[in-house]
Amino acid sequence: MQRLYDFLRRHPTWVDSFWAVVLFGLSGVSVMNVNGAHDHHGTVAAGMAVSAVLCVVVALRRRFPEAMLLLAIATGLLQLVLDVETLLADFAMLVITYTVATMSARWASRLALGVSLGAATLAQIRWPAQHSSFLGQVAIAAFQTVPFALAWVLGDSVRTRRAYFAQLEERAARLEKEREAQAKVAVAAERARIARELHDVVAHNVSVMVVQADGAAYVLDAAPDQAKTALETISSTGRQALAEMRRLLGVLRTGEHQESGEYVPQPDVEQIDELVEKCRSSGLPVDFKVEGTPRPLPSGVELTAYRIVQEALTNTRKHGGPNTGASVRLVYFDDGLGLLVEDDGQGAPHELYEEGGADGQGHGLIGMRERVGMVGGTLDAGPRPGGGFRISALLPLKPAH
Repeated sequence: MQRLYDFLRRHPTWVDSFWAVVLFGLSGVSVMNVNGAHDHHGTVAAGMAVSAVLCVVVALRRRFPEAMLLLAIATGLLQLVLDVETLLADFAMLVITYTVATMSARWASRLALGVSLGAATLAQIRWPAQHSSFLGQVAIAAFQTVPFALAWVLGDSVRTRRAYFAQLEERAARLEKEREAQAKVAVAAERARIARELHDVVAHNVSVMVVQADGAAYVLDAAPDQAKTALETISSTGRQALAEMRRLLGVLRTGEHQESGEYVPQPDVEQIDELVEKCRSSGLPVDFKVEGTPRPLPSGVELTAYRIVQEALTNTRKHGGPNTGASVRLVYFDDGLGLLVEDDGQGAPHELYEEGGADGQGHGLIGMRERVGMVGGTLDAGPRPGGGFRISALLPLKPAH
């Protein structure tokens, strides 16, 4: 049954042609019954010809609605001239009025309404009802206009409803495209974040490995135990860097976080202590203190805090010069987390910190400001009175909902 329904929906002209044949048959029978015995002026032939044309109007109404409306009007006028009284096939005027009101241009819809309302009046004037007063004829004409008015109103309502649904579909399609665009923007932002993560991982860990390798080479003959410790630190740092790079590159390949034992979780505030210990073991003295009461923080704030400290200590090793010391302070406020990273080294021009290194290939303070801005915080960085460099950040703690 559903297949039949789908077939009929795909071939509406066939359906209309079927009903046109039925209408022509019924109209022919009506013409023969009324005029067959007293056909003095070819009324039957004229009636059959008019019926045939009107049935063509019904058959082709959905393929050529405006043309069929004009054909129906011309046929109606011919019917008046040939004195062919009202036929069953005149039902085609009602059908074409509905069709034009549903799917045609506004001019055609208004023309159909005006002609259909006037057709009943013209028919009553041309073939007045016998034994009926003038008021009676007016009442009959008014009554005959009601079906045409209802057909037009119904067709216009269907047109409005279809336009409304078409607007909804267009809006849904537009929203879908906007969602796809937003998803692409989100993917691009995520990949940019991953690129920053990769920069931080590589810059920090490679810096530690270079320092340890230099130290191991220096004490290899004089202090083999220290050289062994340095090599173990290089191995551990390399494994950690490799694990983080696998995790980040895996996200870049697939666009999704993969759960695997080889991948490490995002660093947080608690791992800053390990970061400081690693810097100390690489030869950079770091004084680390935590003030206030530690408490759970939003993951974005924890990651931002860790990366700021990591980038700051990496810059200290790269630009601080010999015999440089650093200090890291974490301060828990009621509504925020404060970070203060200072060093007392020779330092480098402020522009190199902005660019991320003497080679100008990193993110440096630009990346720090971007990270802090993502969590709604503030960052202040610049030379320290008395020498060295200072980085101060305040990260707001948004209440959990």
